[in-house]
Amino acid sequence: MPTQIPIPQEPALHLFGVTFIGATQANLVKLGLSVGWIVLVSVGVRLLRAAVAKLTAKKVGFWGRQGVSILGALVMVGGLLSIWFEQPQQLATAVGLVTAGVAFALQRVITAVAGYLVILRGSTFNLGDRIEMSRVRGDVIALNFMQTTIMEMGESPGETSDKTASWVHSRQYTGRIVTVSNAKIFEDPVYNYSKEMKYIWDEIHLPVPYGADYARVERILLEAARRHTEDLSRIGRAALDELQRRYDLPDTNTEPRVYCRLTDNWIELAVRFFVSDHGVRERKNRMAREILEKMTAEGLQVASGTYAIVQMPDLKVRLDGAHGAAFPGPAPRPDDRPRPNA
Repeated sequence: MPTQIPIPQEPALHLFGVTFIGATQANLVKLGLSVGWIVLVSVGVRLLRAAVAKLTAKKVGFWGRQGVSILGALVMVGGLLSIWFEQPQQLATAVGLVTAGVAFALQRVITAVAGYLVILRGSTFNLGDRIEMSRVRGDVIALNFMQTTIMEMGESPGETSDKTASWVHSRQYTGRIVTVSNAKIFEDPVYNYSKEMKYIWDEIHLPVPYGADYARVERILLEAARRHTEDLSRIGRAALDELQRRYDLPDTNTEPRVYCRLTDNWIELAVRFFVSDHGVRERKNRMAREILEKMTAEGLQVASGTYAIVQMPDLKVRLDGAHGAAFPGPAPRPDDRPRPNA
């Protein structure tokens, strides 16, 4: 029979007649070493993150800080395991028990960390990208193990999906900083405005009355769009060609174009143009002012809603008193007339 080596039991700590289970001298030393190790690694990680942020470019510094954080977490966990578990058998048993409990109690936390690892691959978004994640739109300004931090932007009227989302009706910052769990990348789609190509298509819609010279209005729209997007059309064409090379995308024209749609009240002209993902409102503002100035100079008007009344109910007019007041209100009902005193 194999000889069993007895493991010496250290006396527990006694204080005021109370025995503290597990509070031995060795465990107290391990606790002190653990606290010191955590403080040491935390300070080292902070110093390394600050050094990486100063010595490198913005995005490189961002990913460098993420690497330092991951390395620090691994070193911290490895050191704590080395302090508390001297034998591999104890470590395997403890890891099994802890893993089962953590997997059940911290499902969302584990999912968030898994989402963080997926984001680190760079396939979803990067620092500075303009995204929509879990119905939050804005620019990514920070990322950690659990959350993504977004500087929120508003929504233009044509793309608003939630009436309570924002009070800013344009793609500009609202001033709110929103944190979203990294686990959301597994639950909701992530819309990226600038991952593969930092340009988007946008439109300006203009209603023109029937009978107006809409061809002149179309010319004005095209001239304004070409003047304010000419540089981006040339740069964006190269970016679009690269996107088509990487993916099976159909050929798309980046030159401004005007599309016509007939409605019940007017002719709707929509000018479509190619712009950068940032600064869209400034360009559209300059285009809109130029369009209005030229339309005013050429005597062209923008259509407005009109209504045709096809039927009116019968009207009854009652003249009351010497002044002949018209429409004093409905005539009193029979039971509303004054009655003589009984």
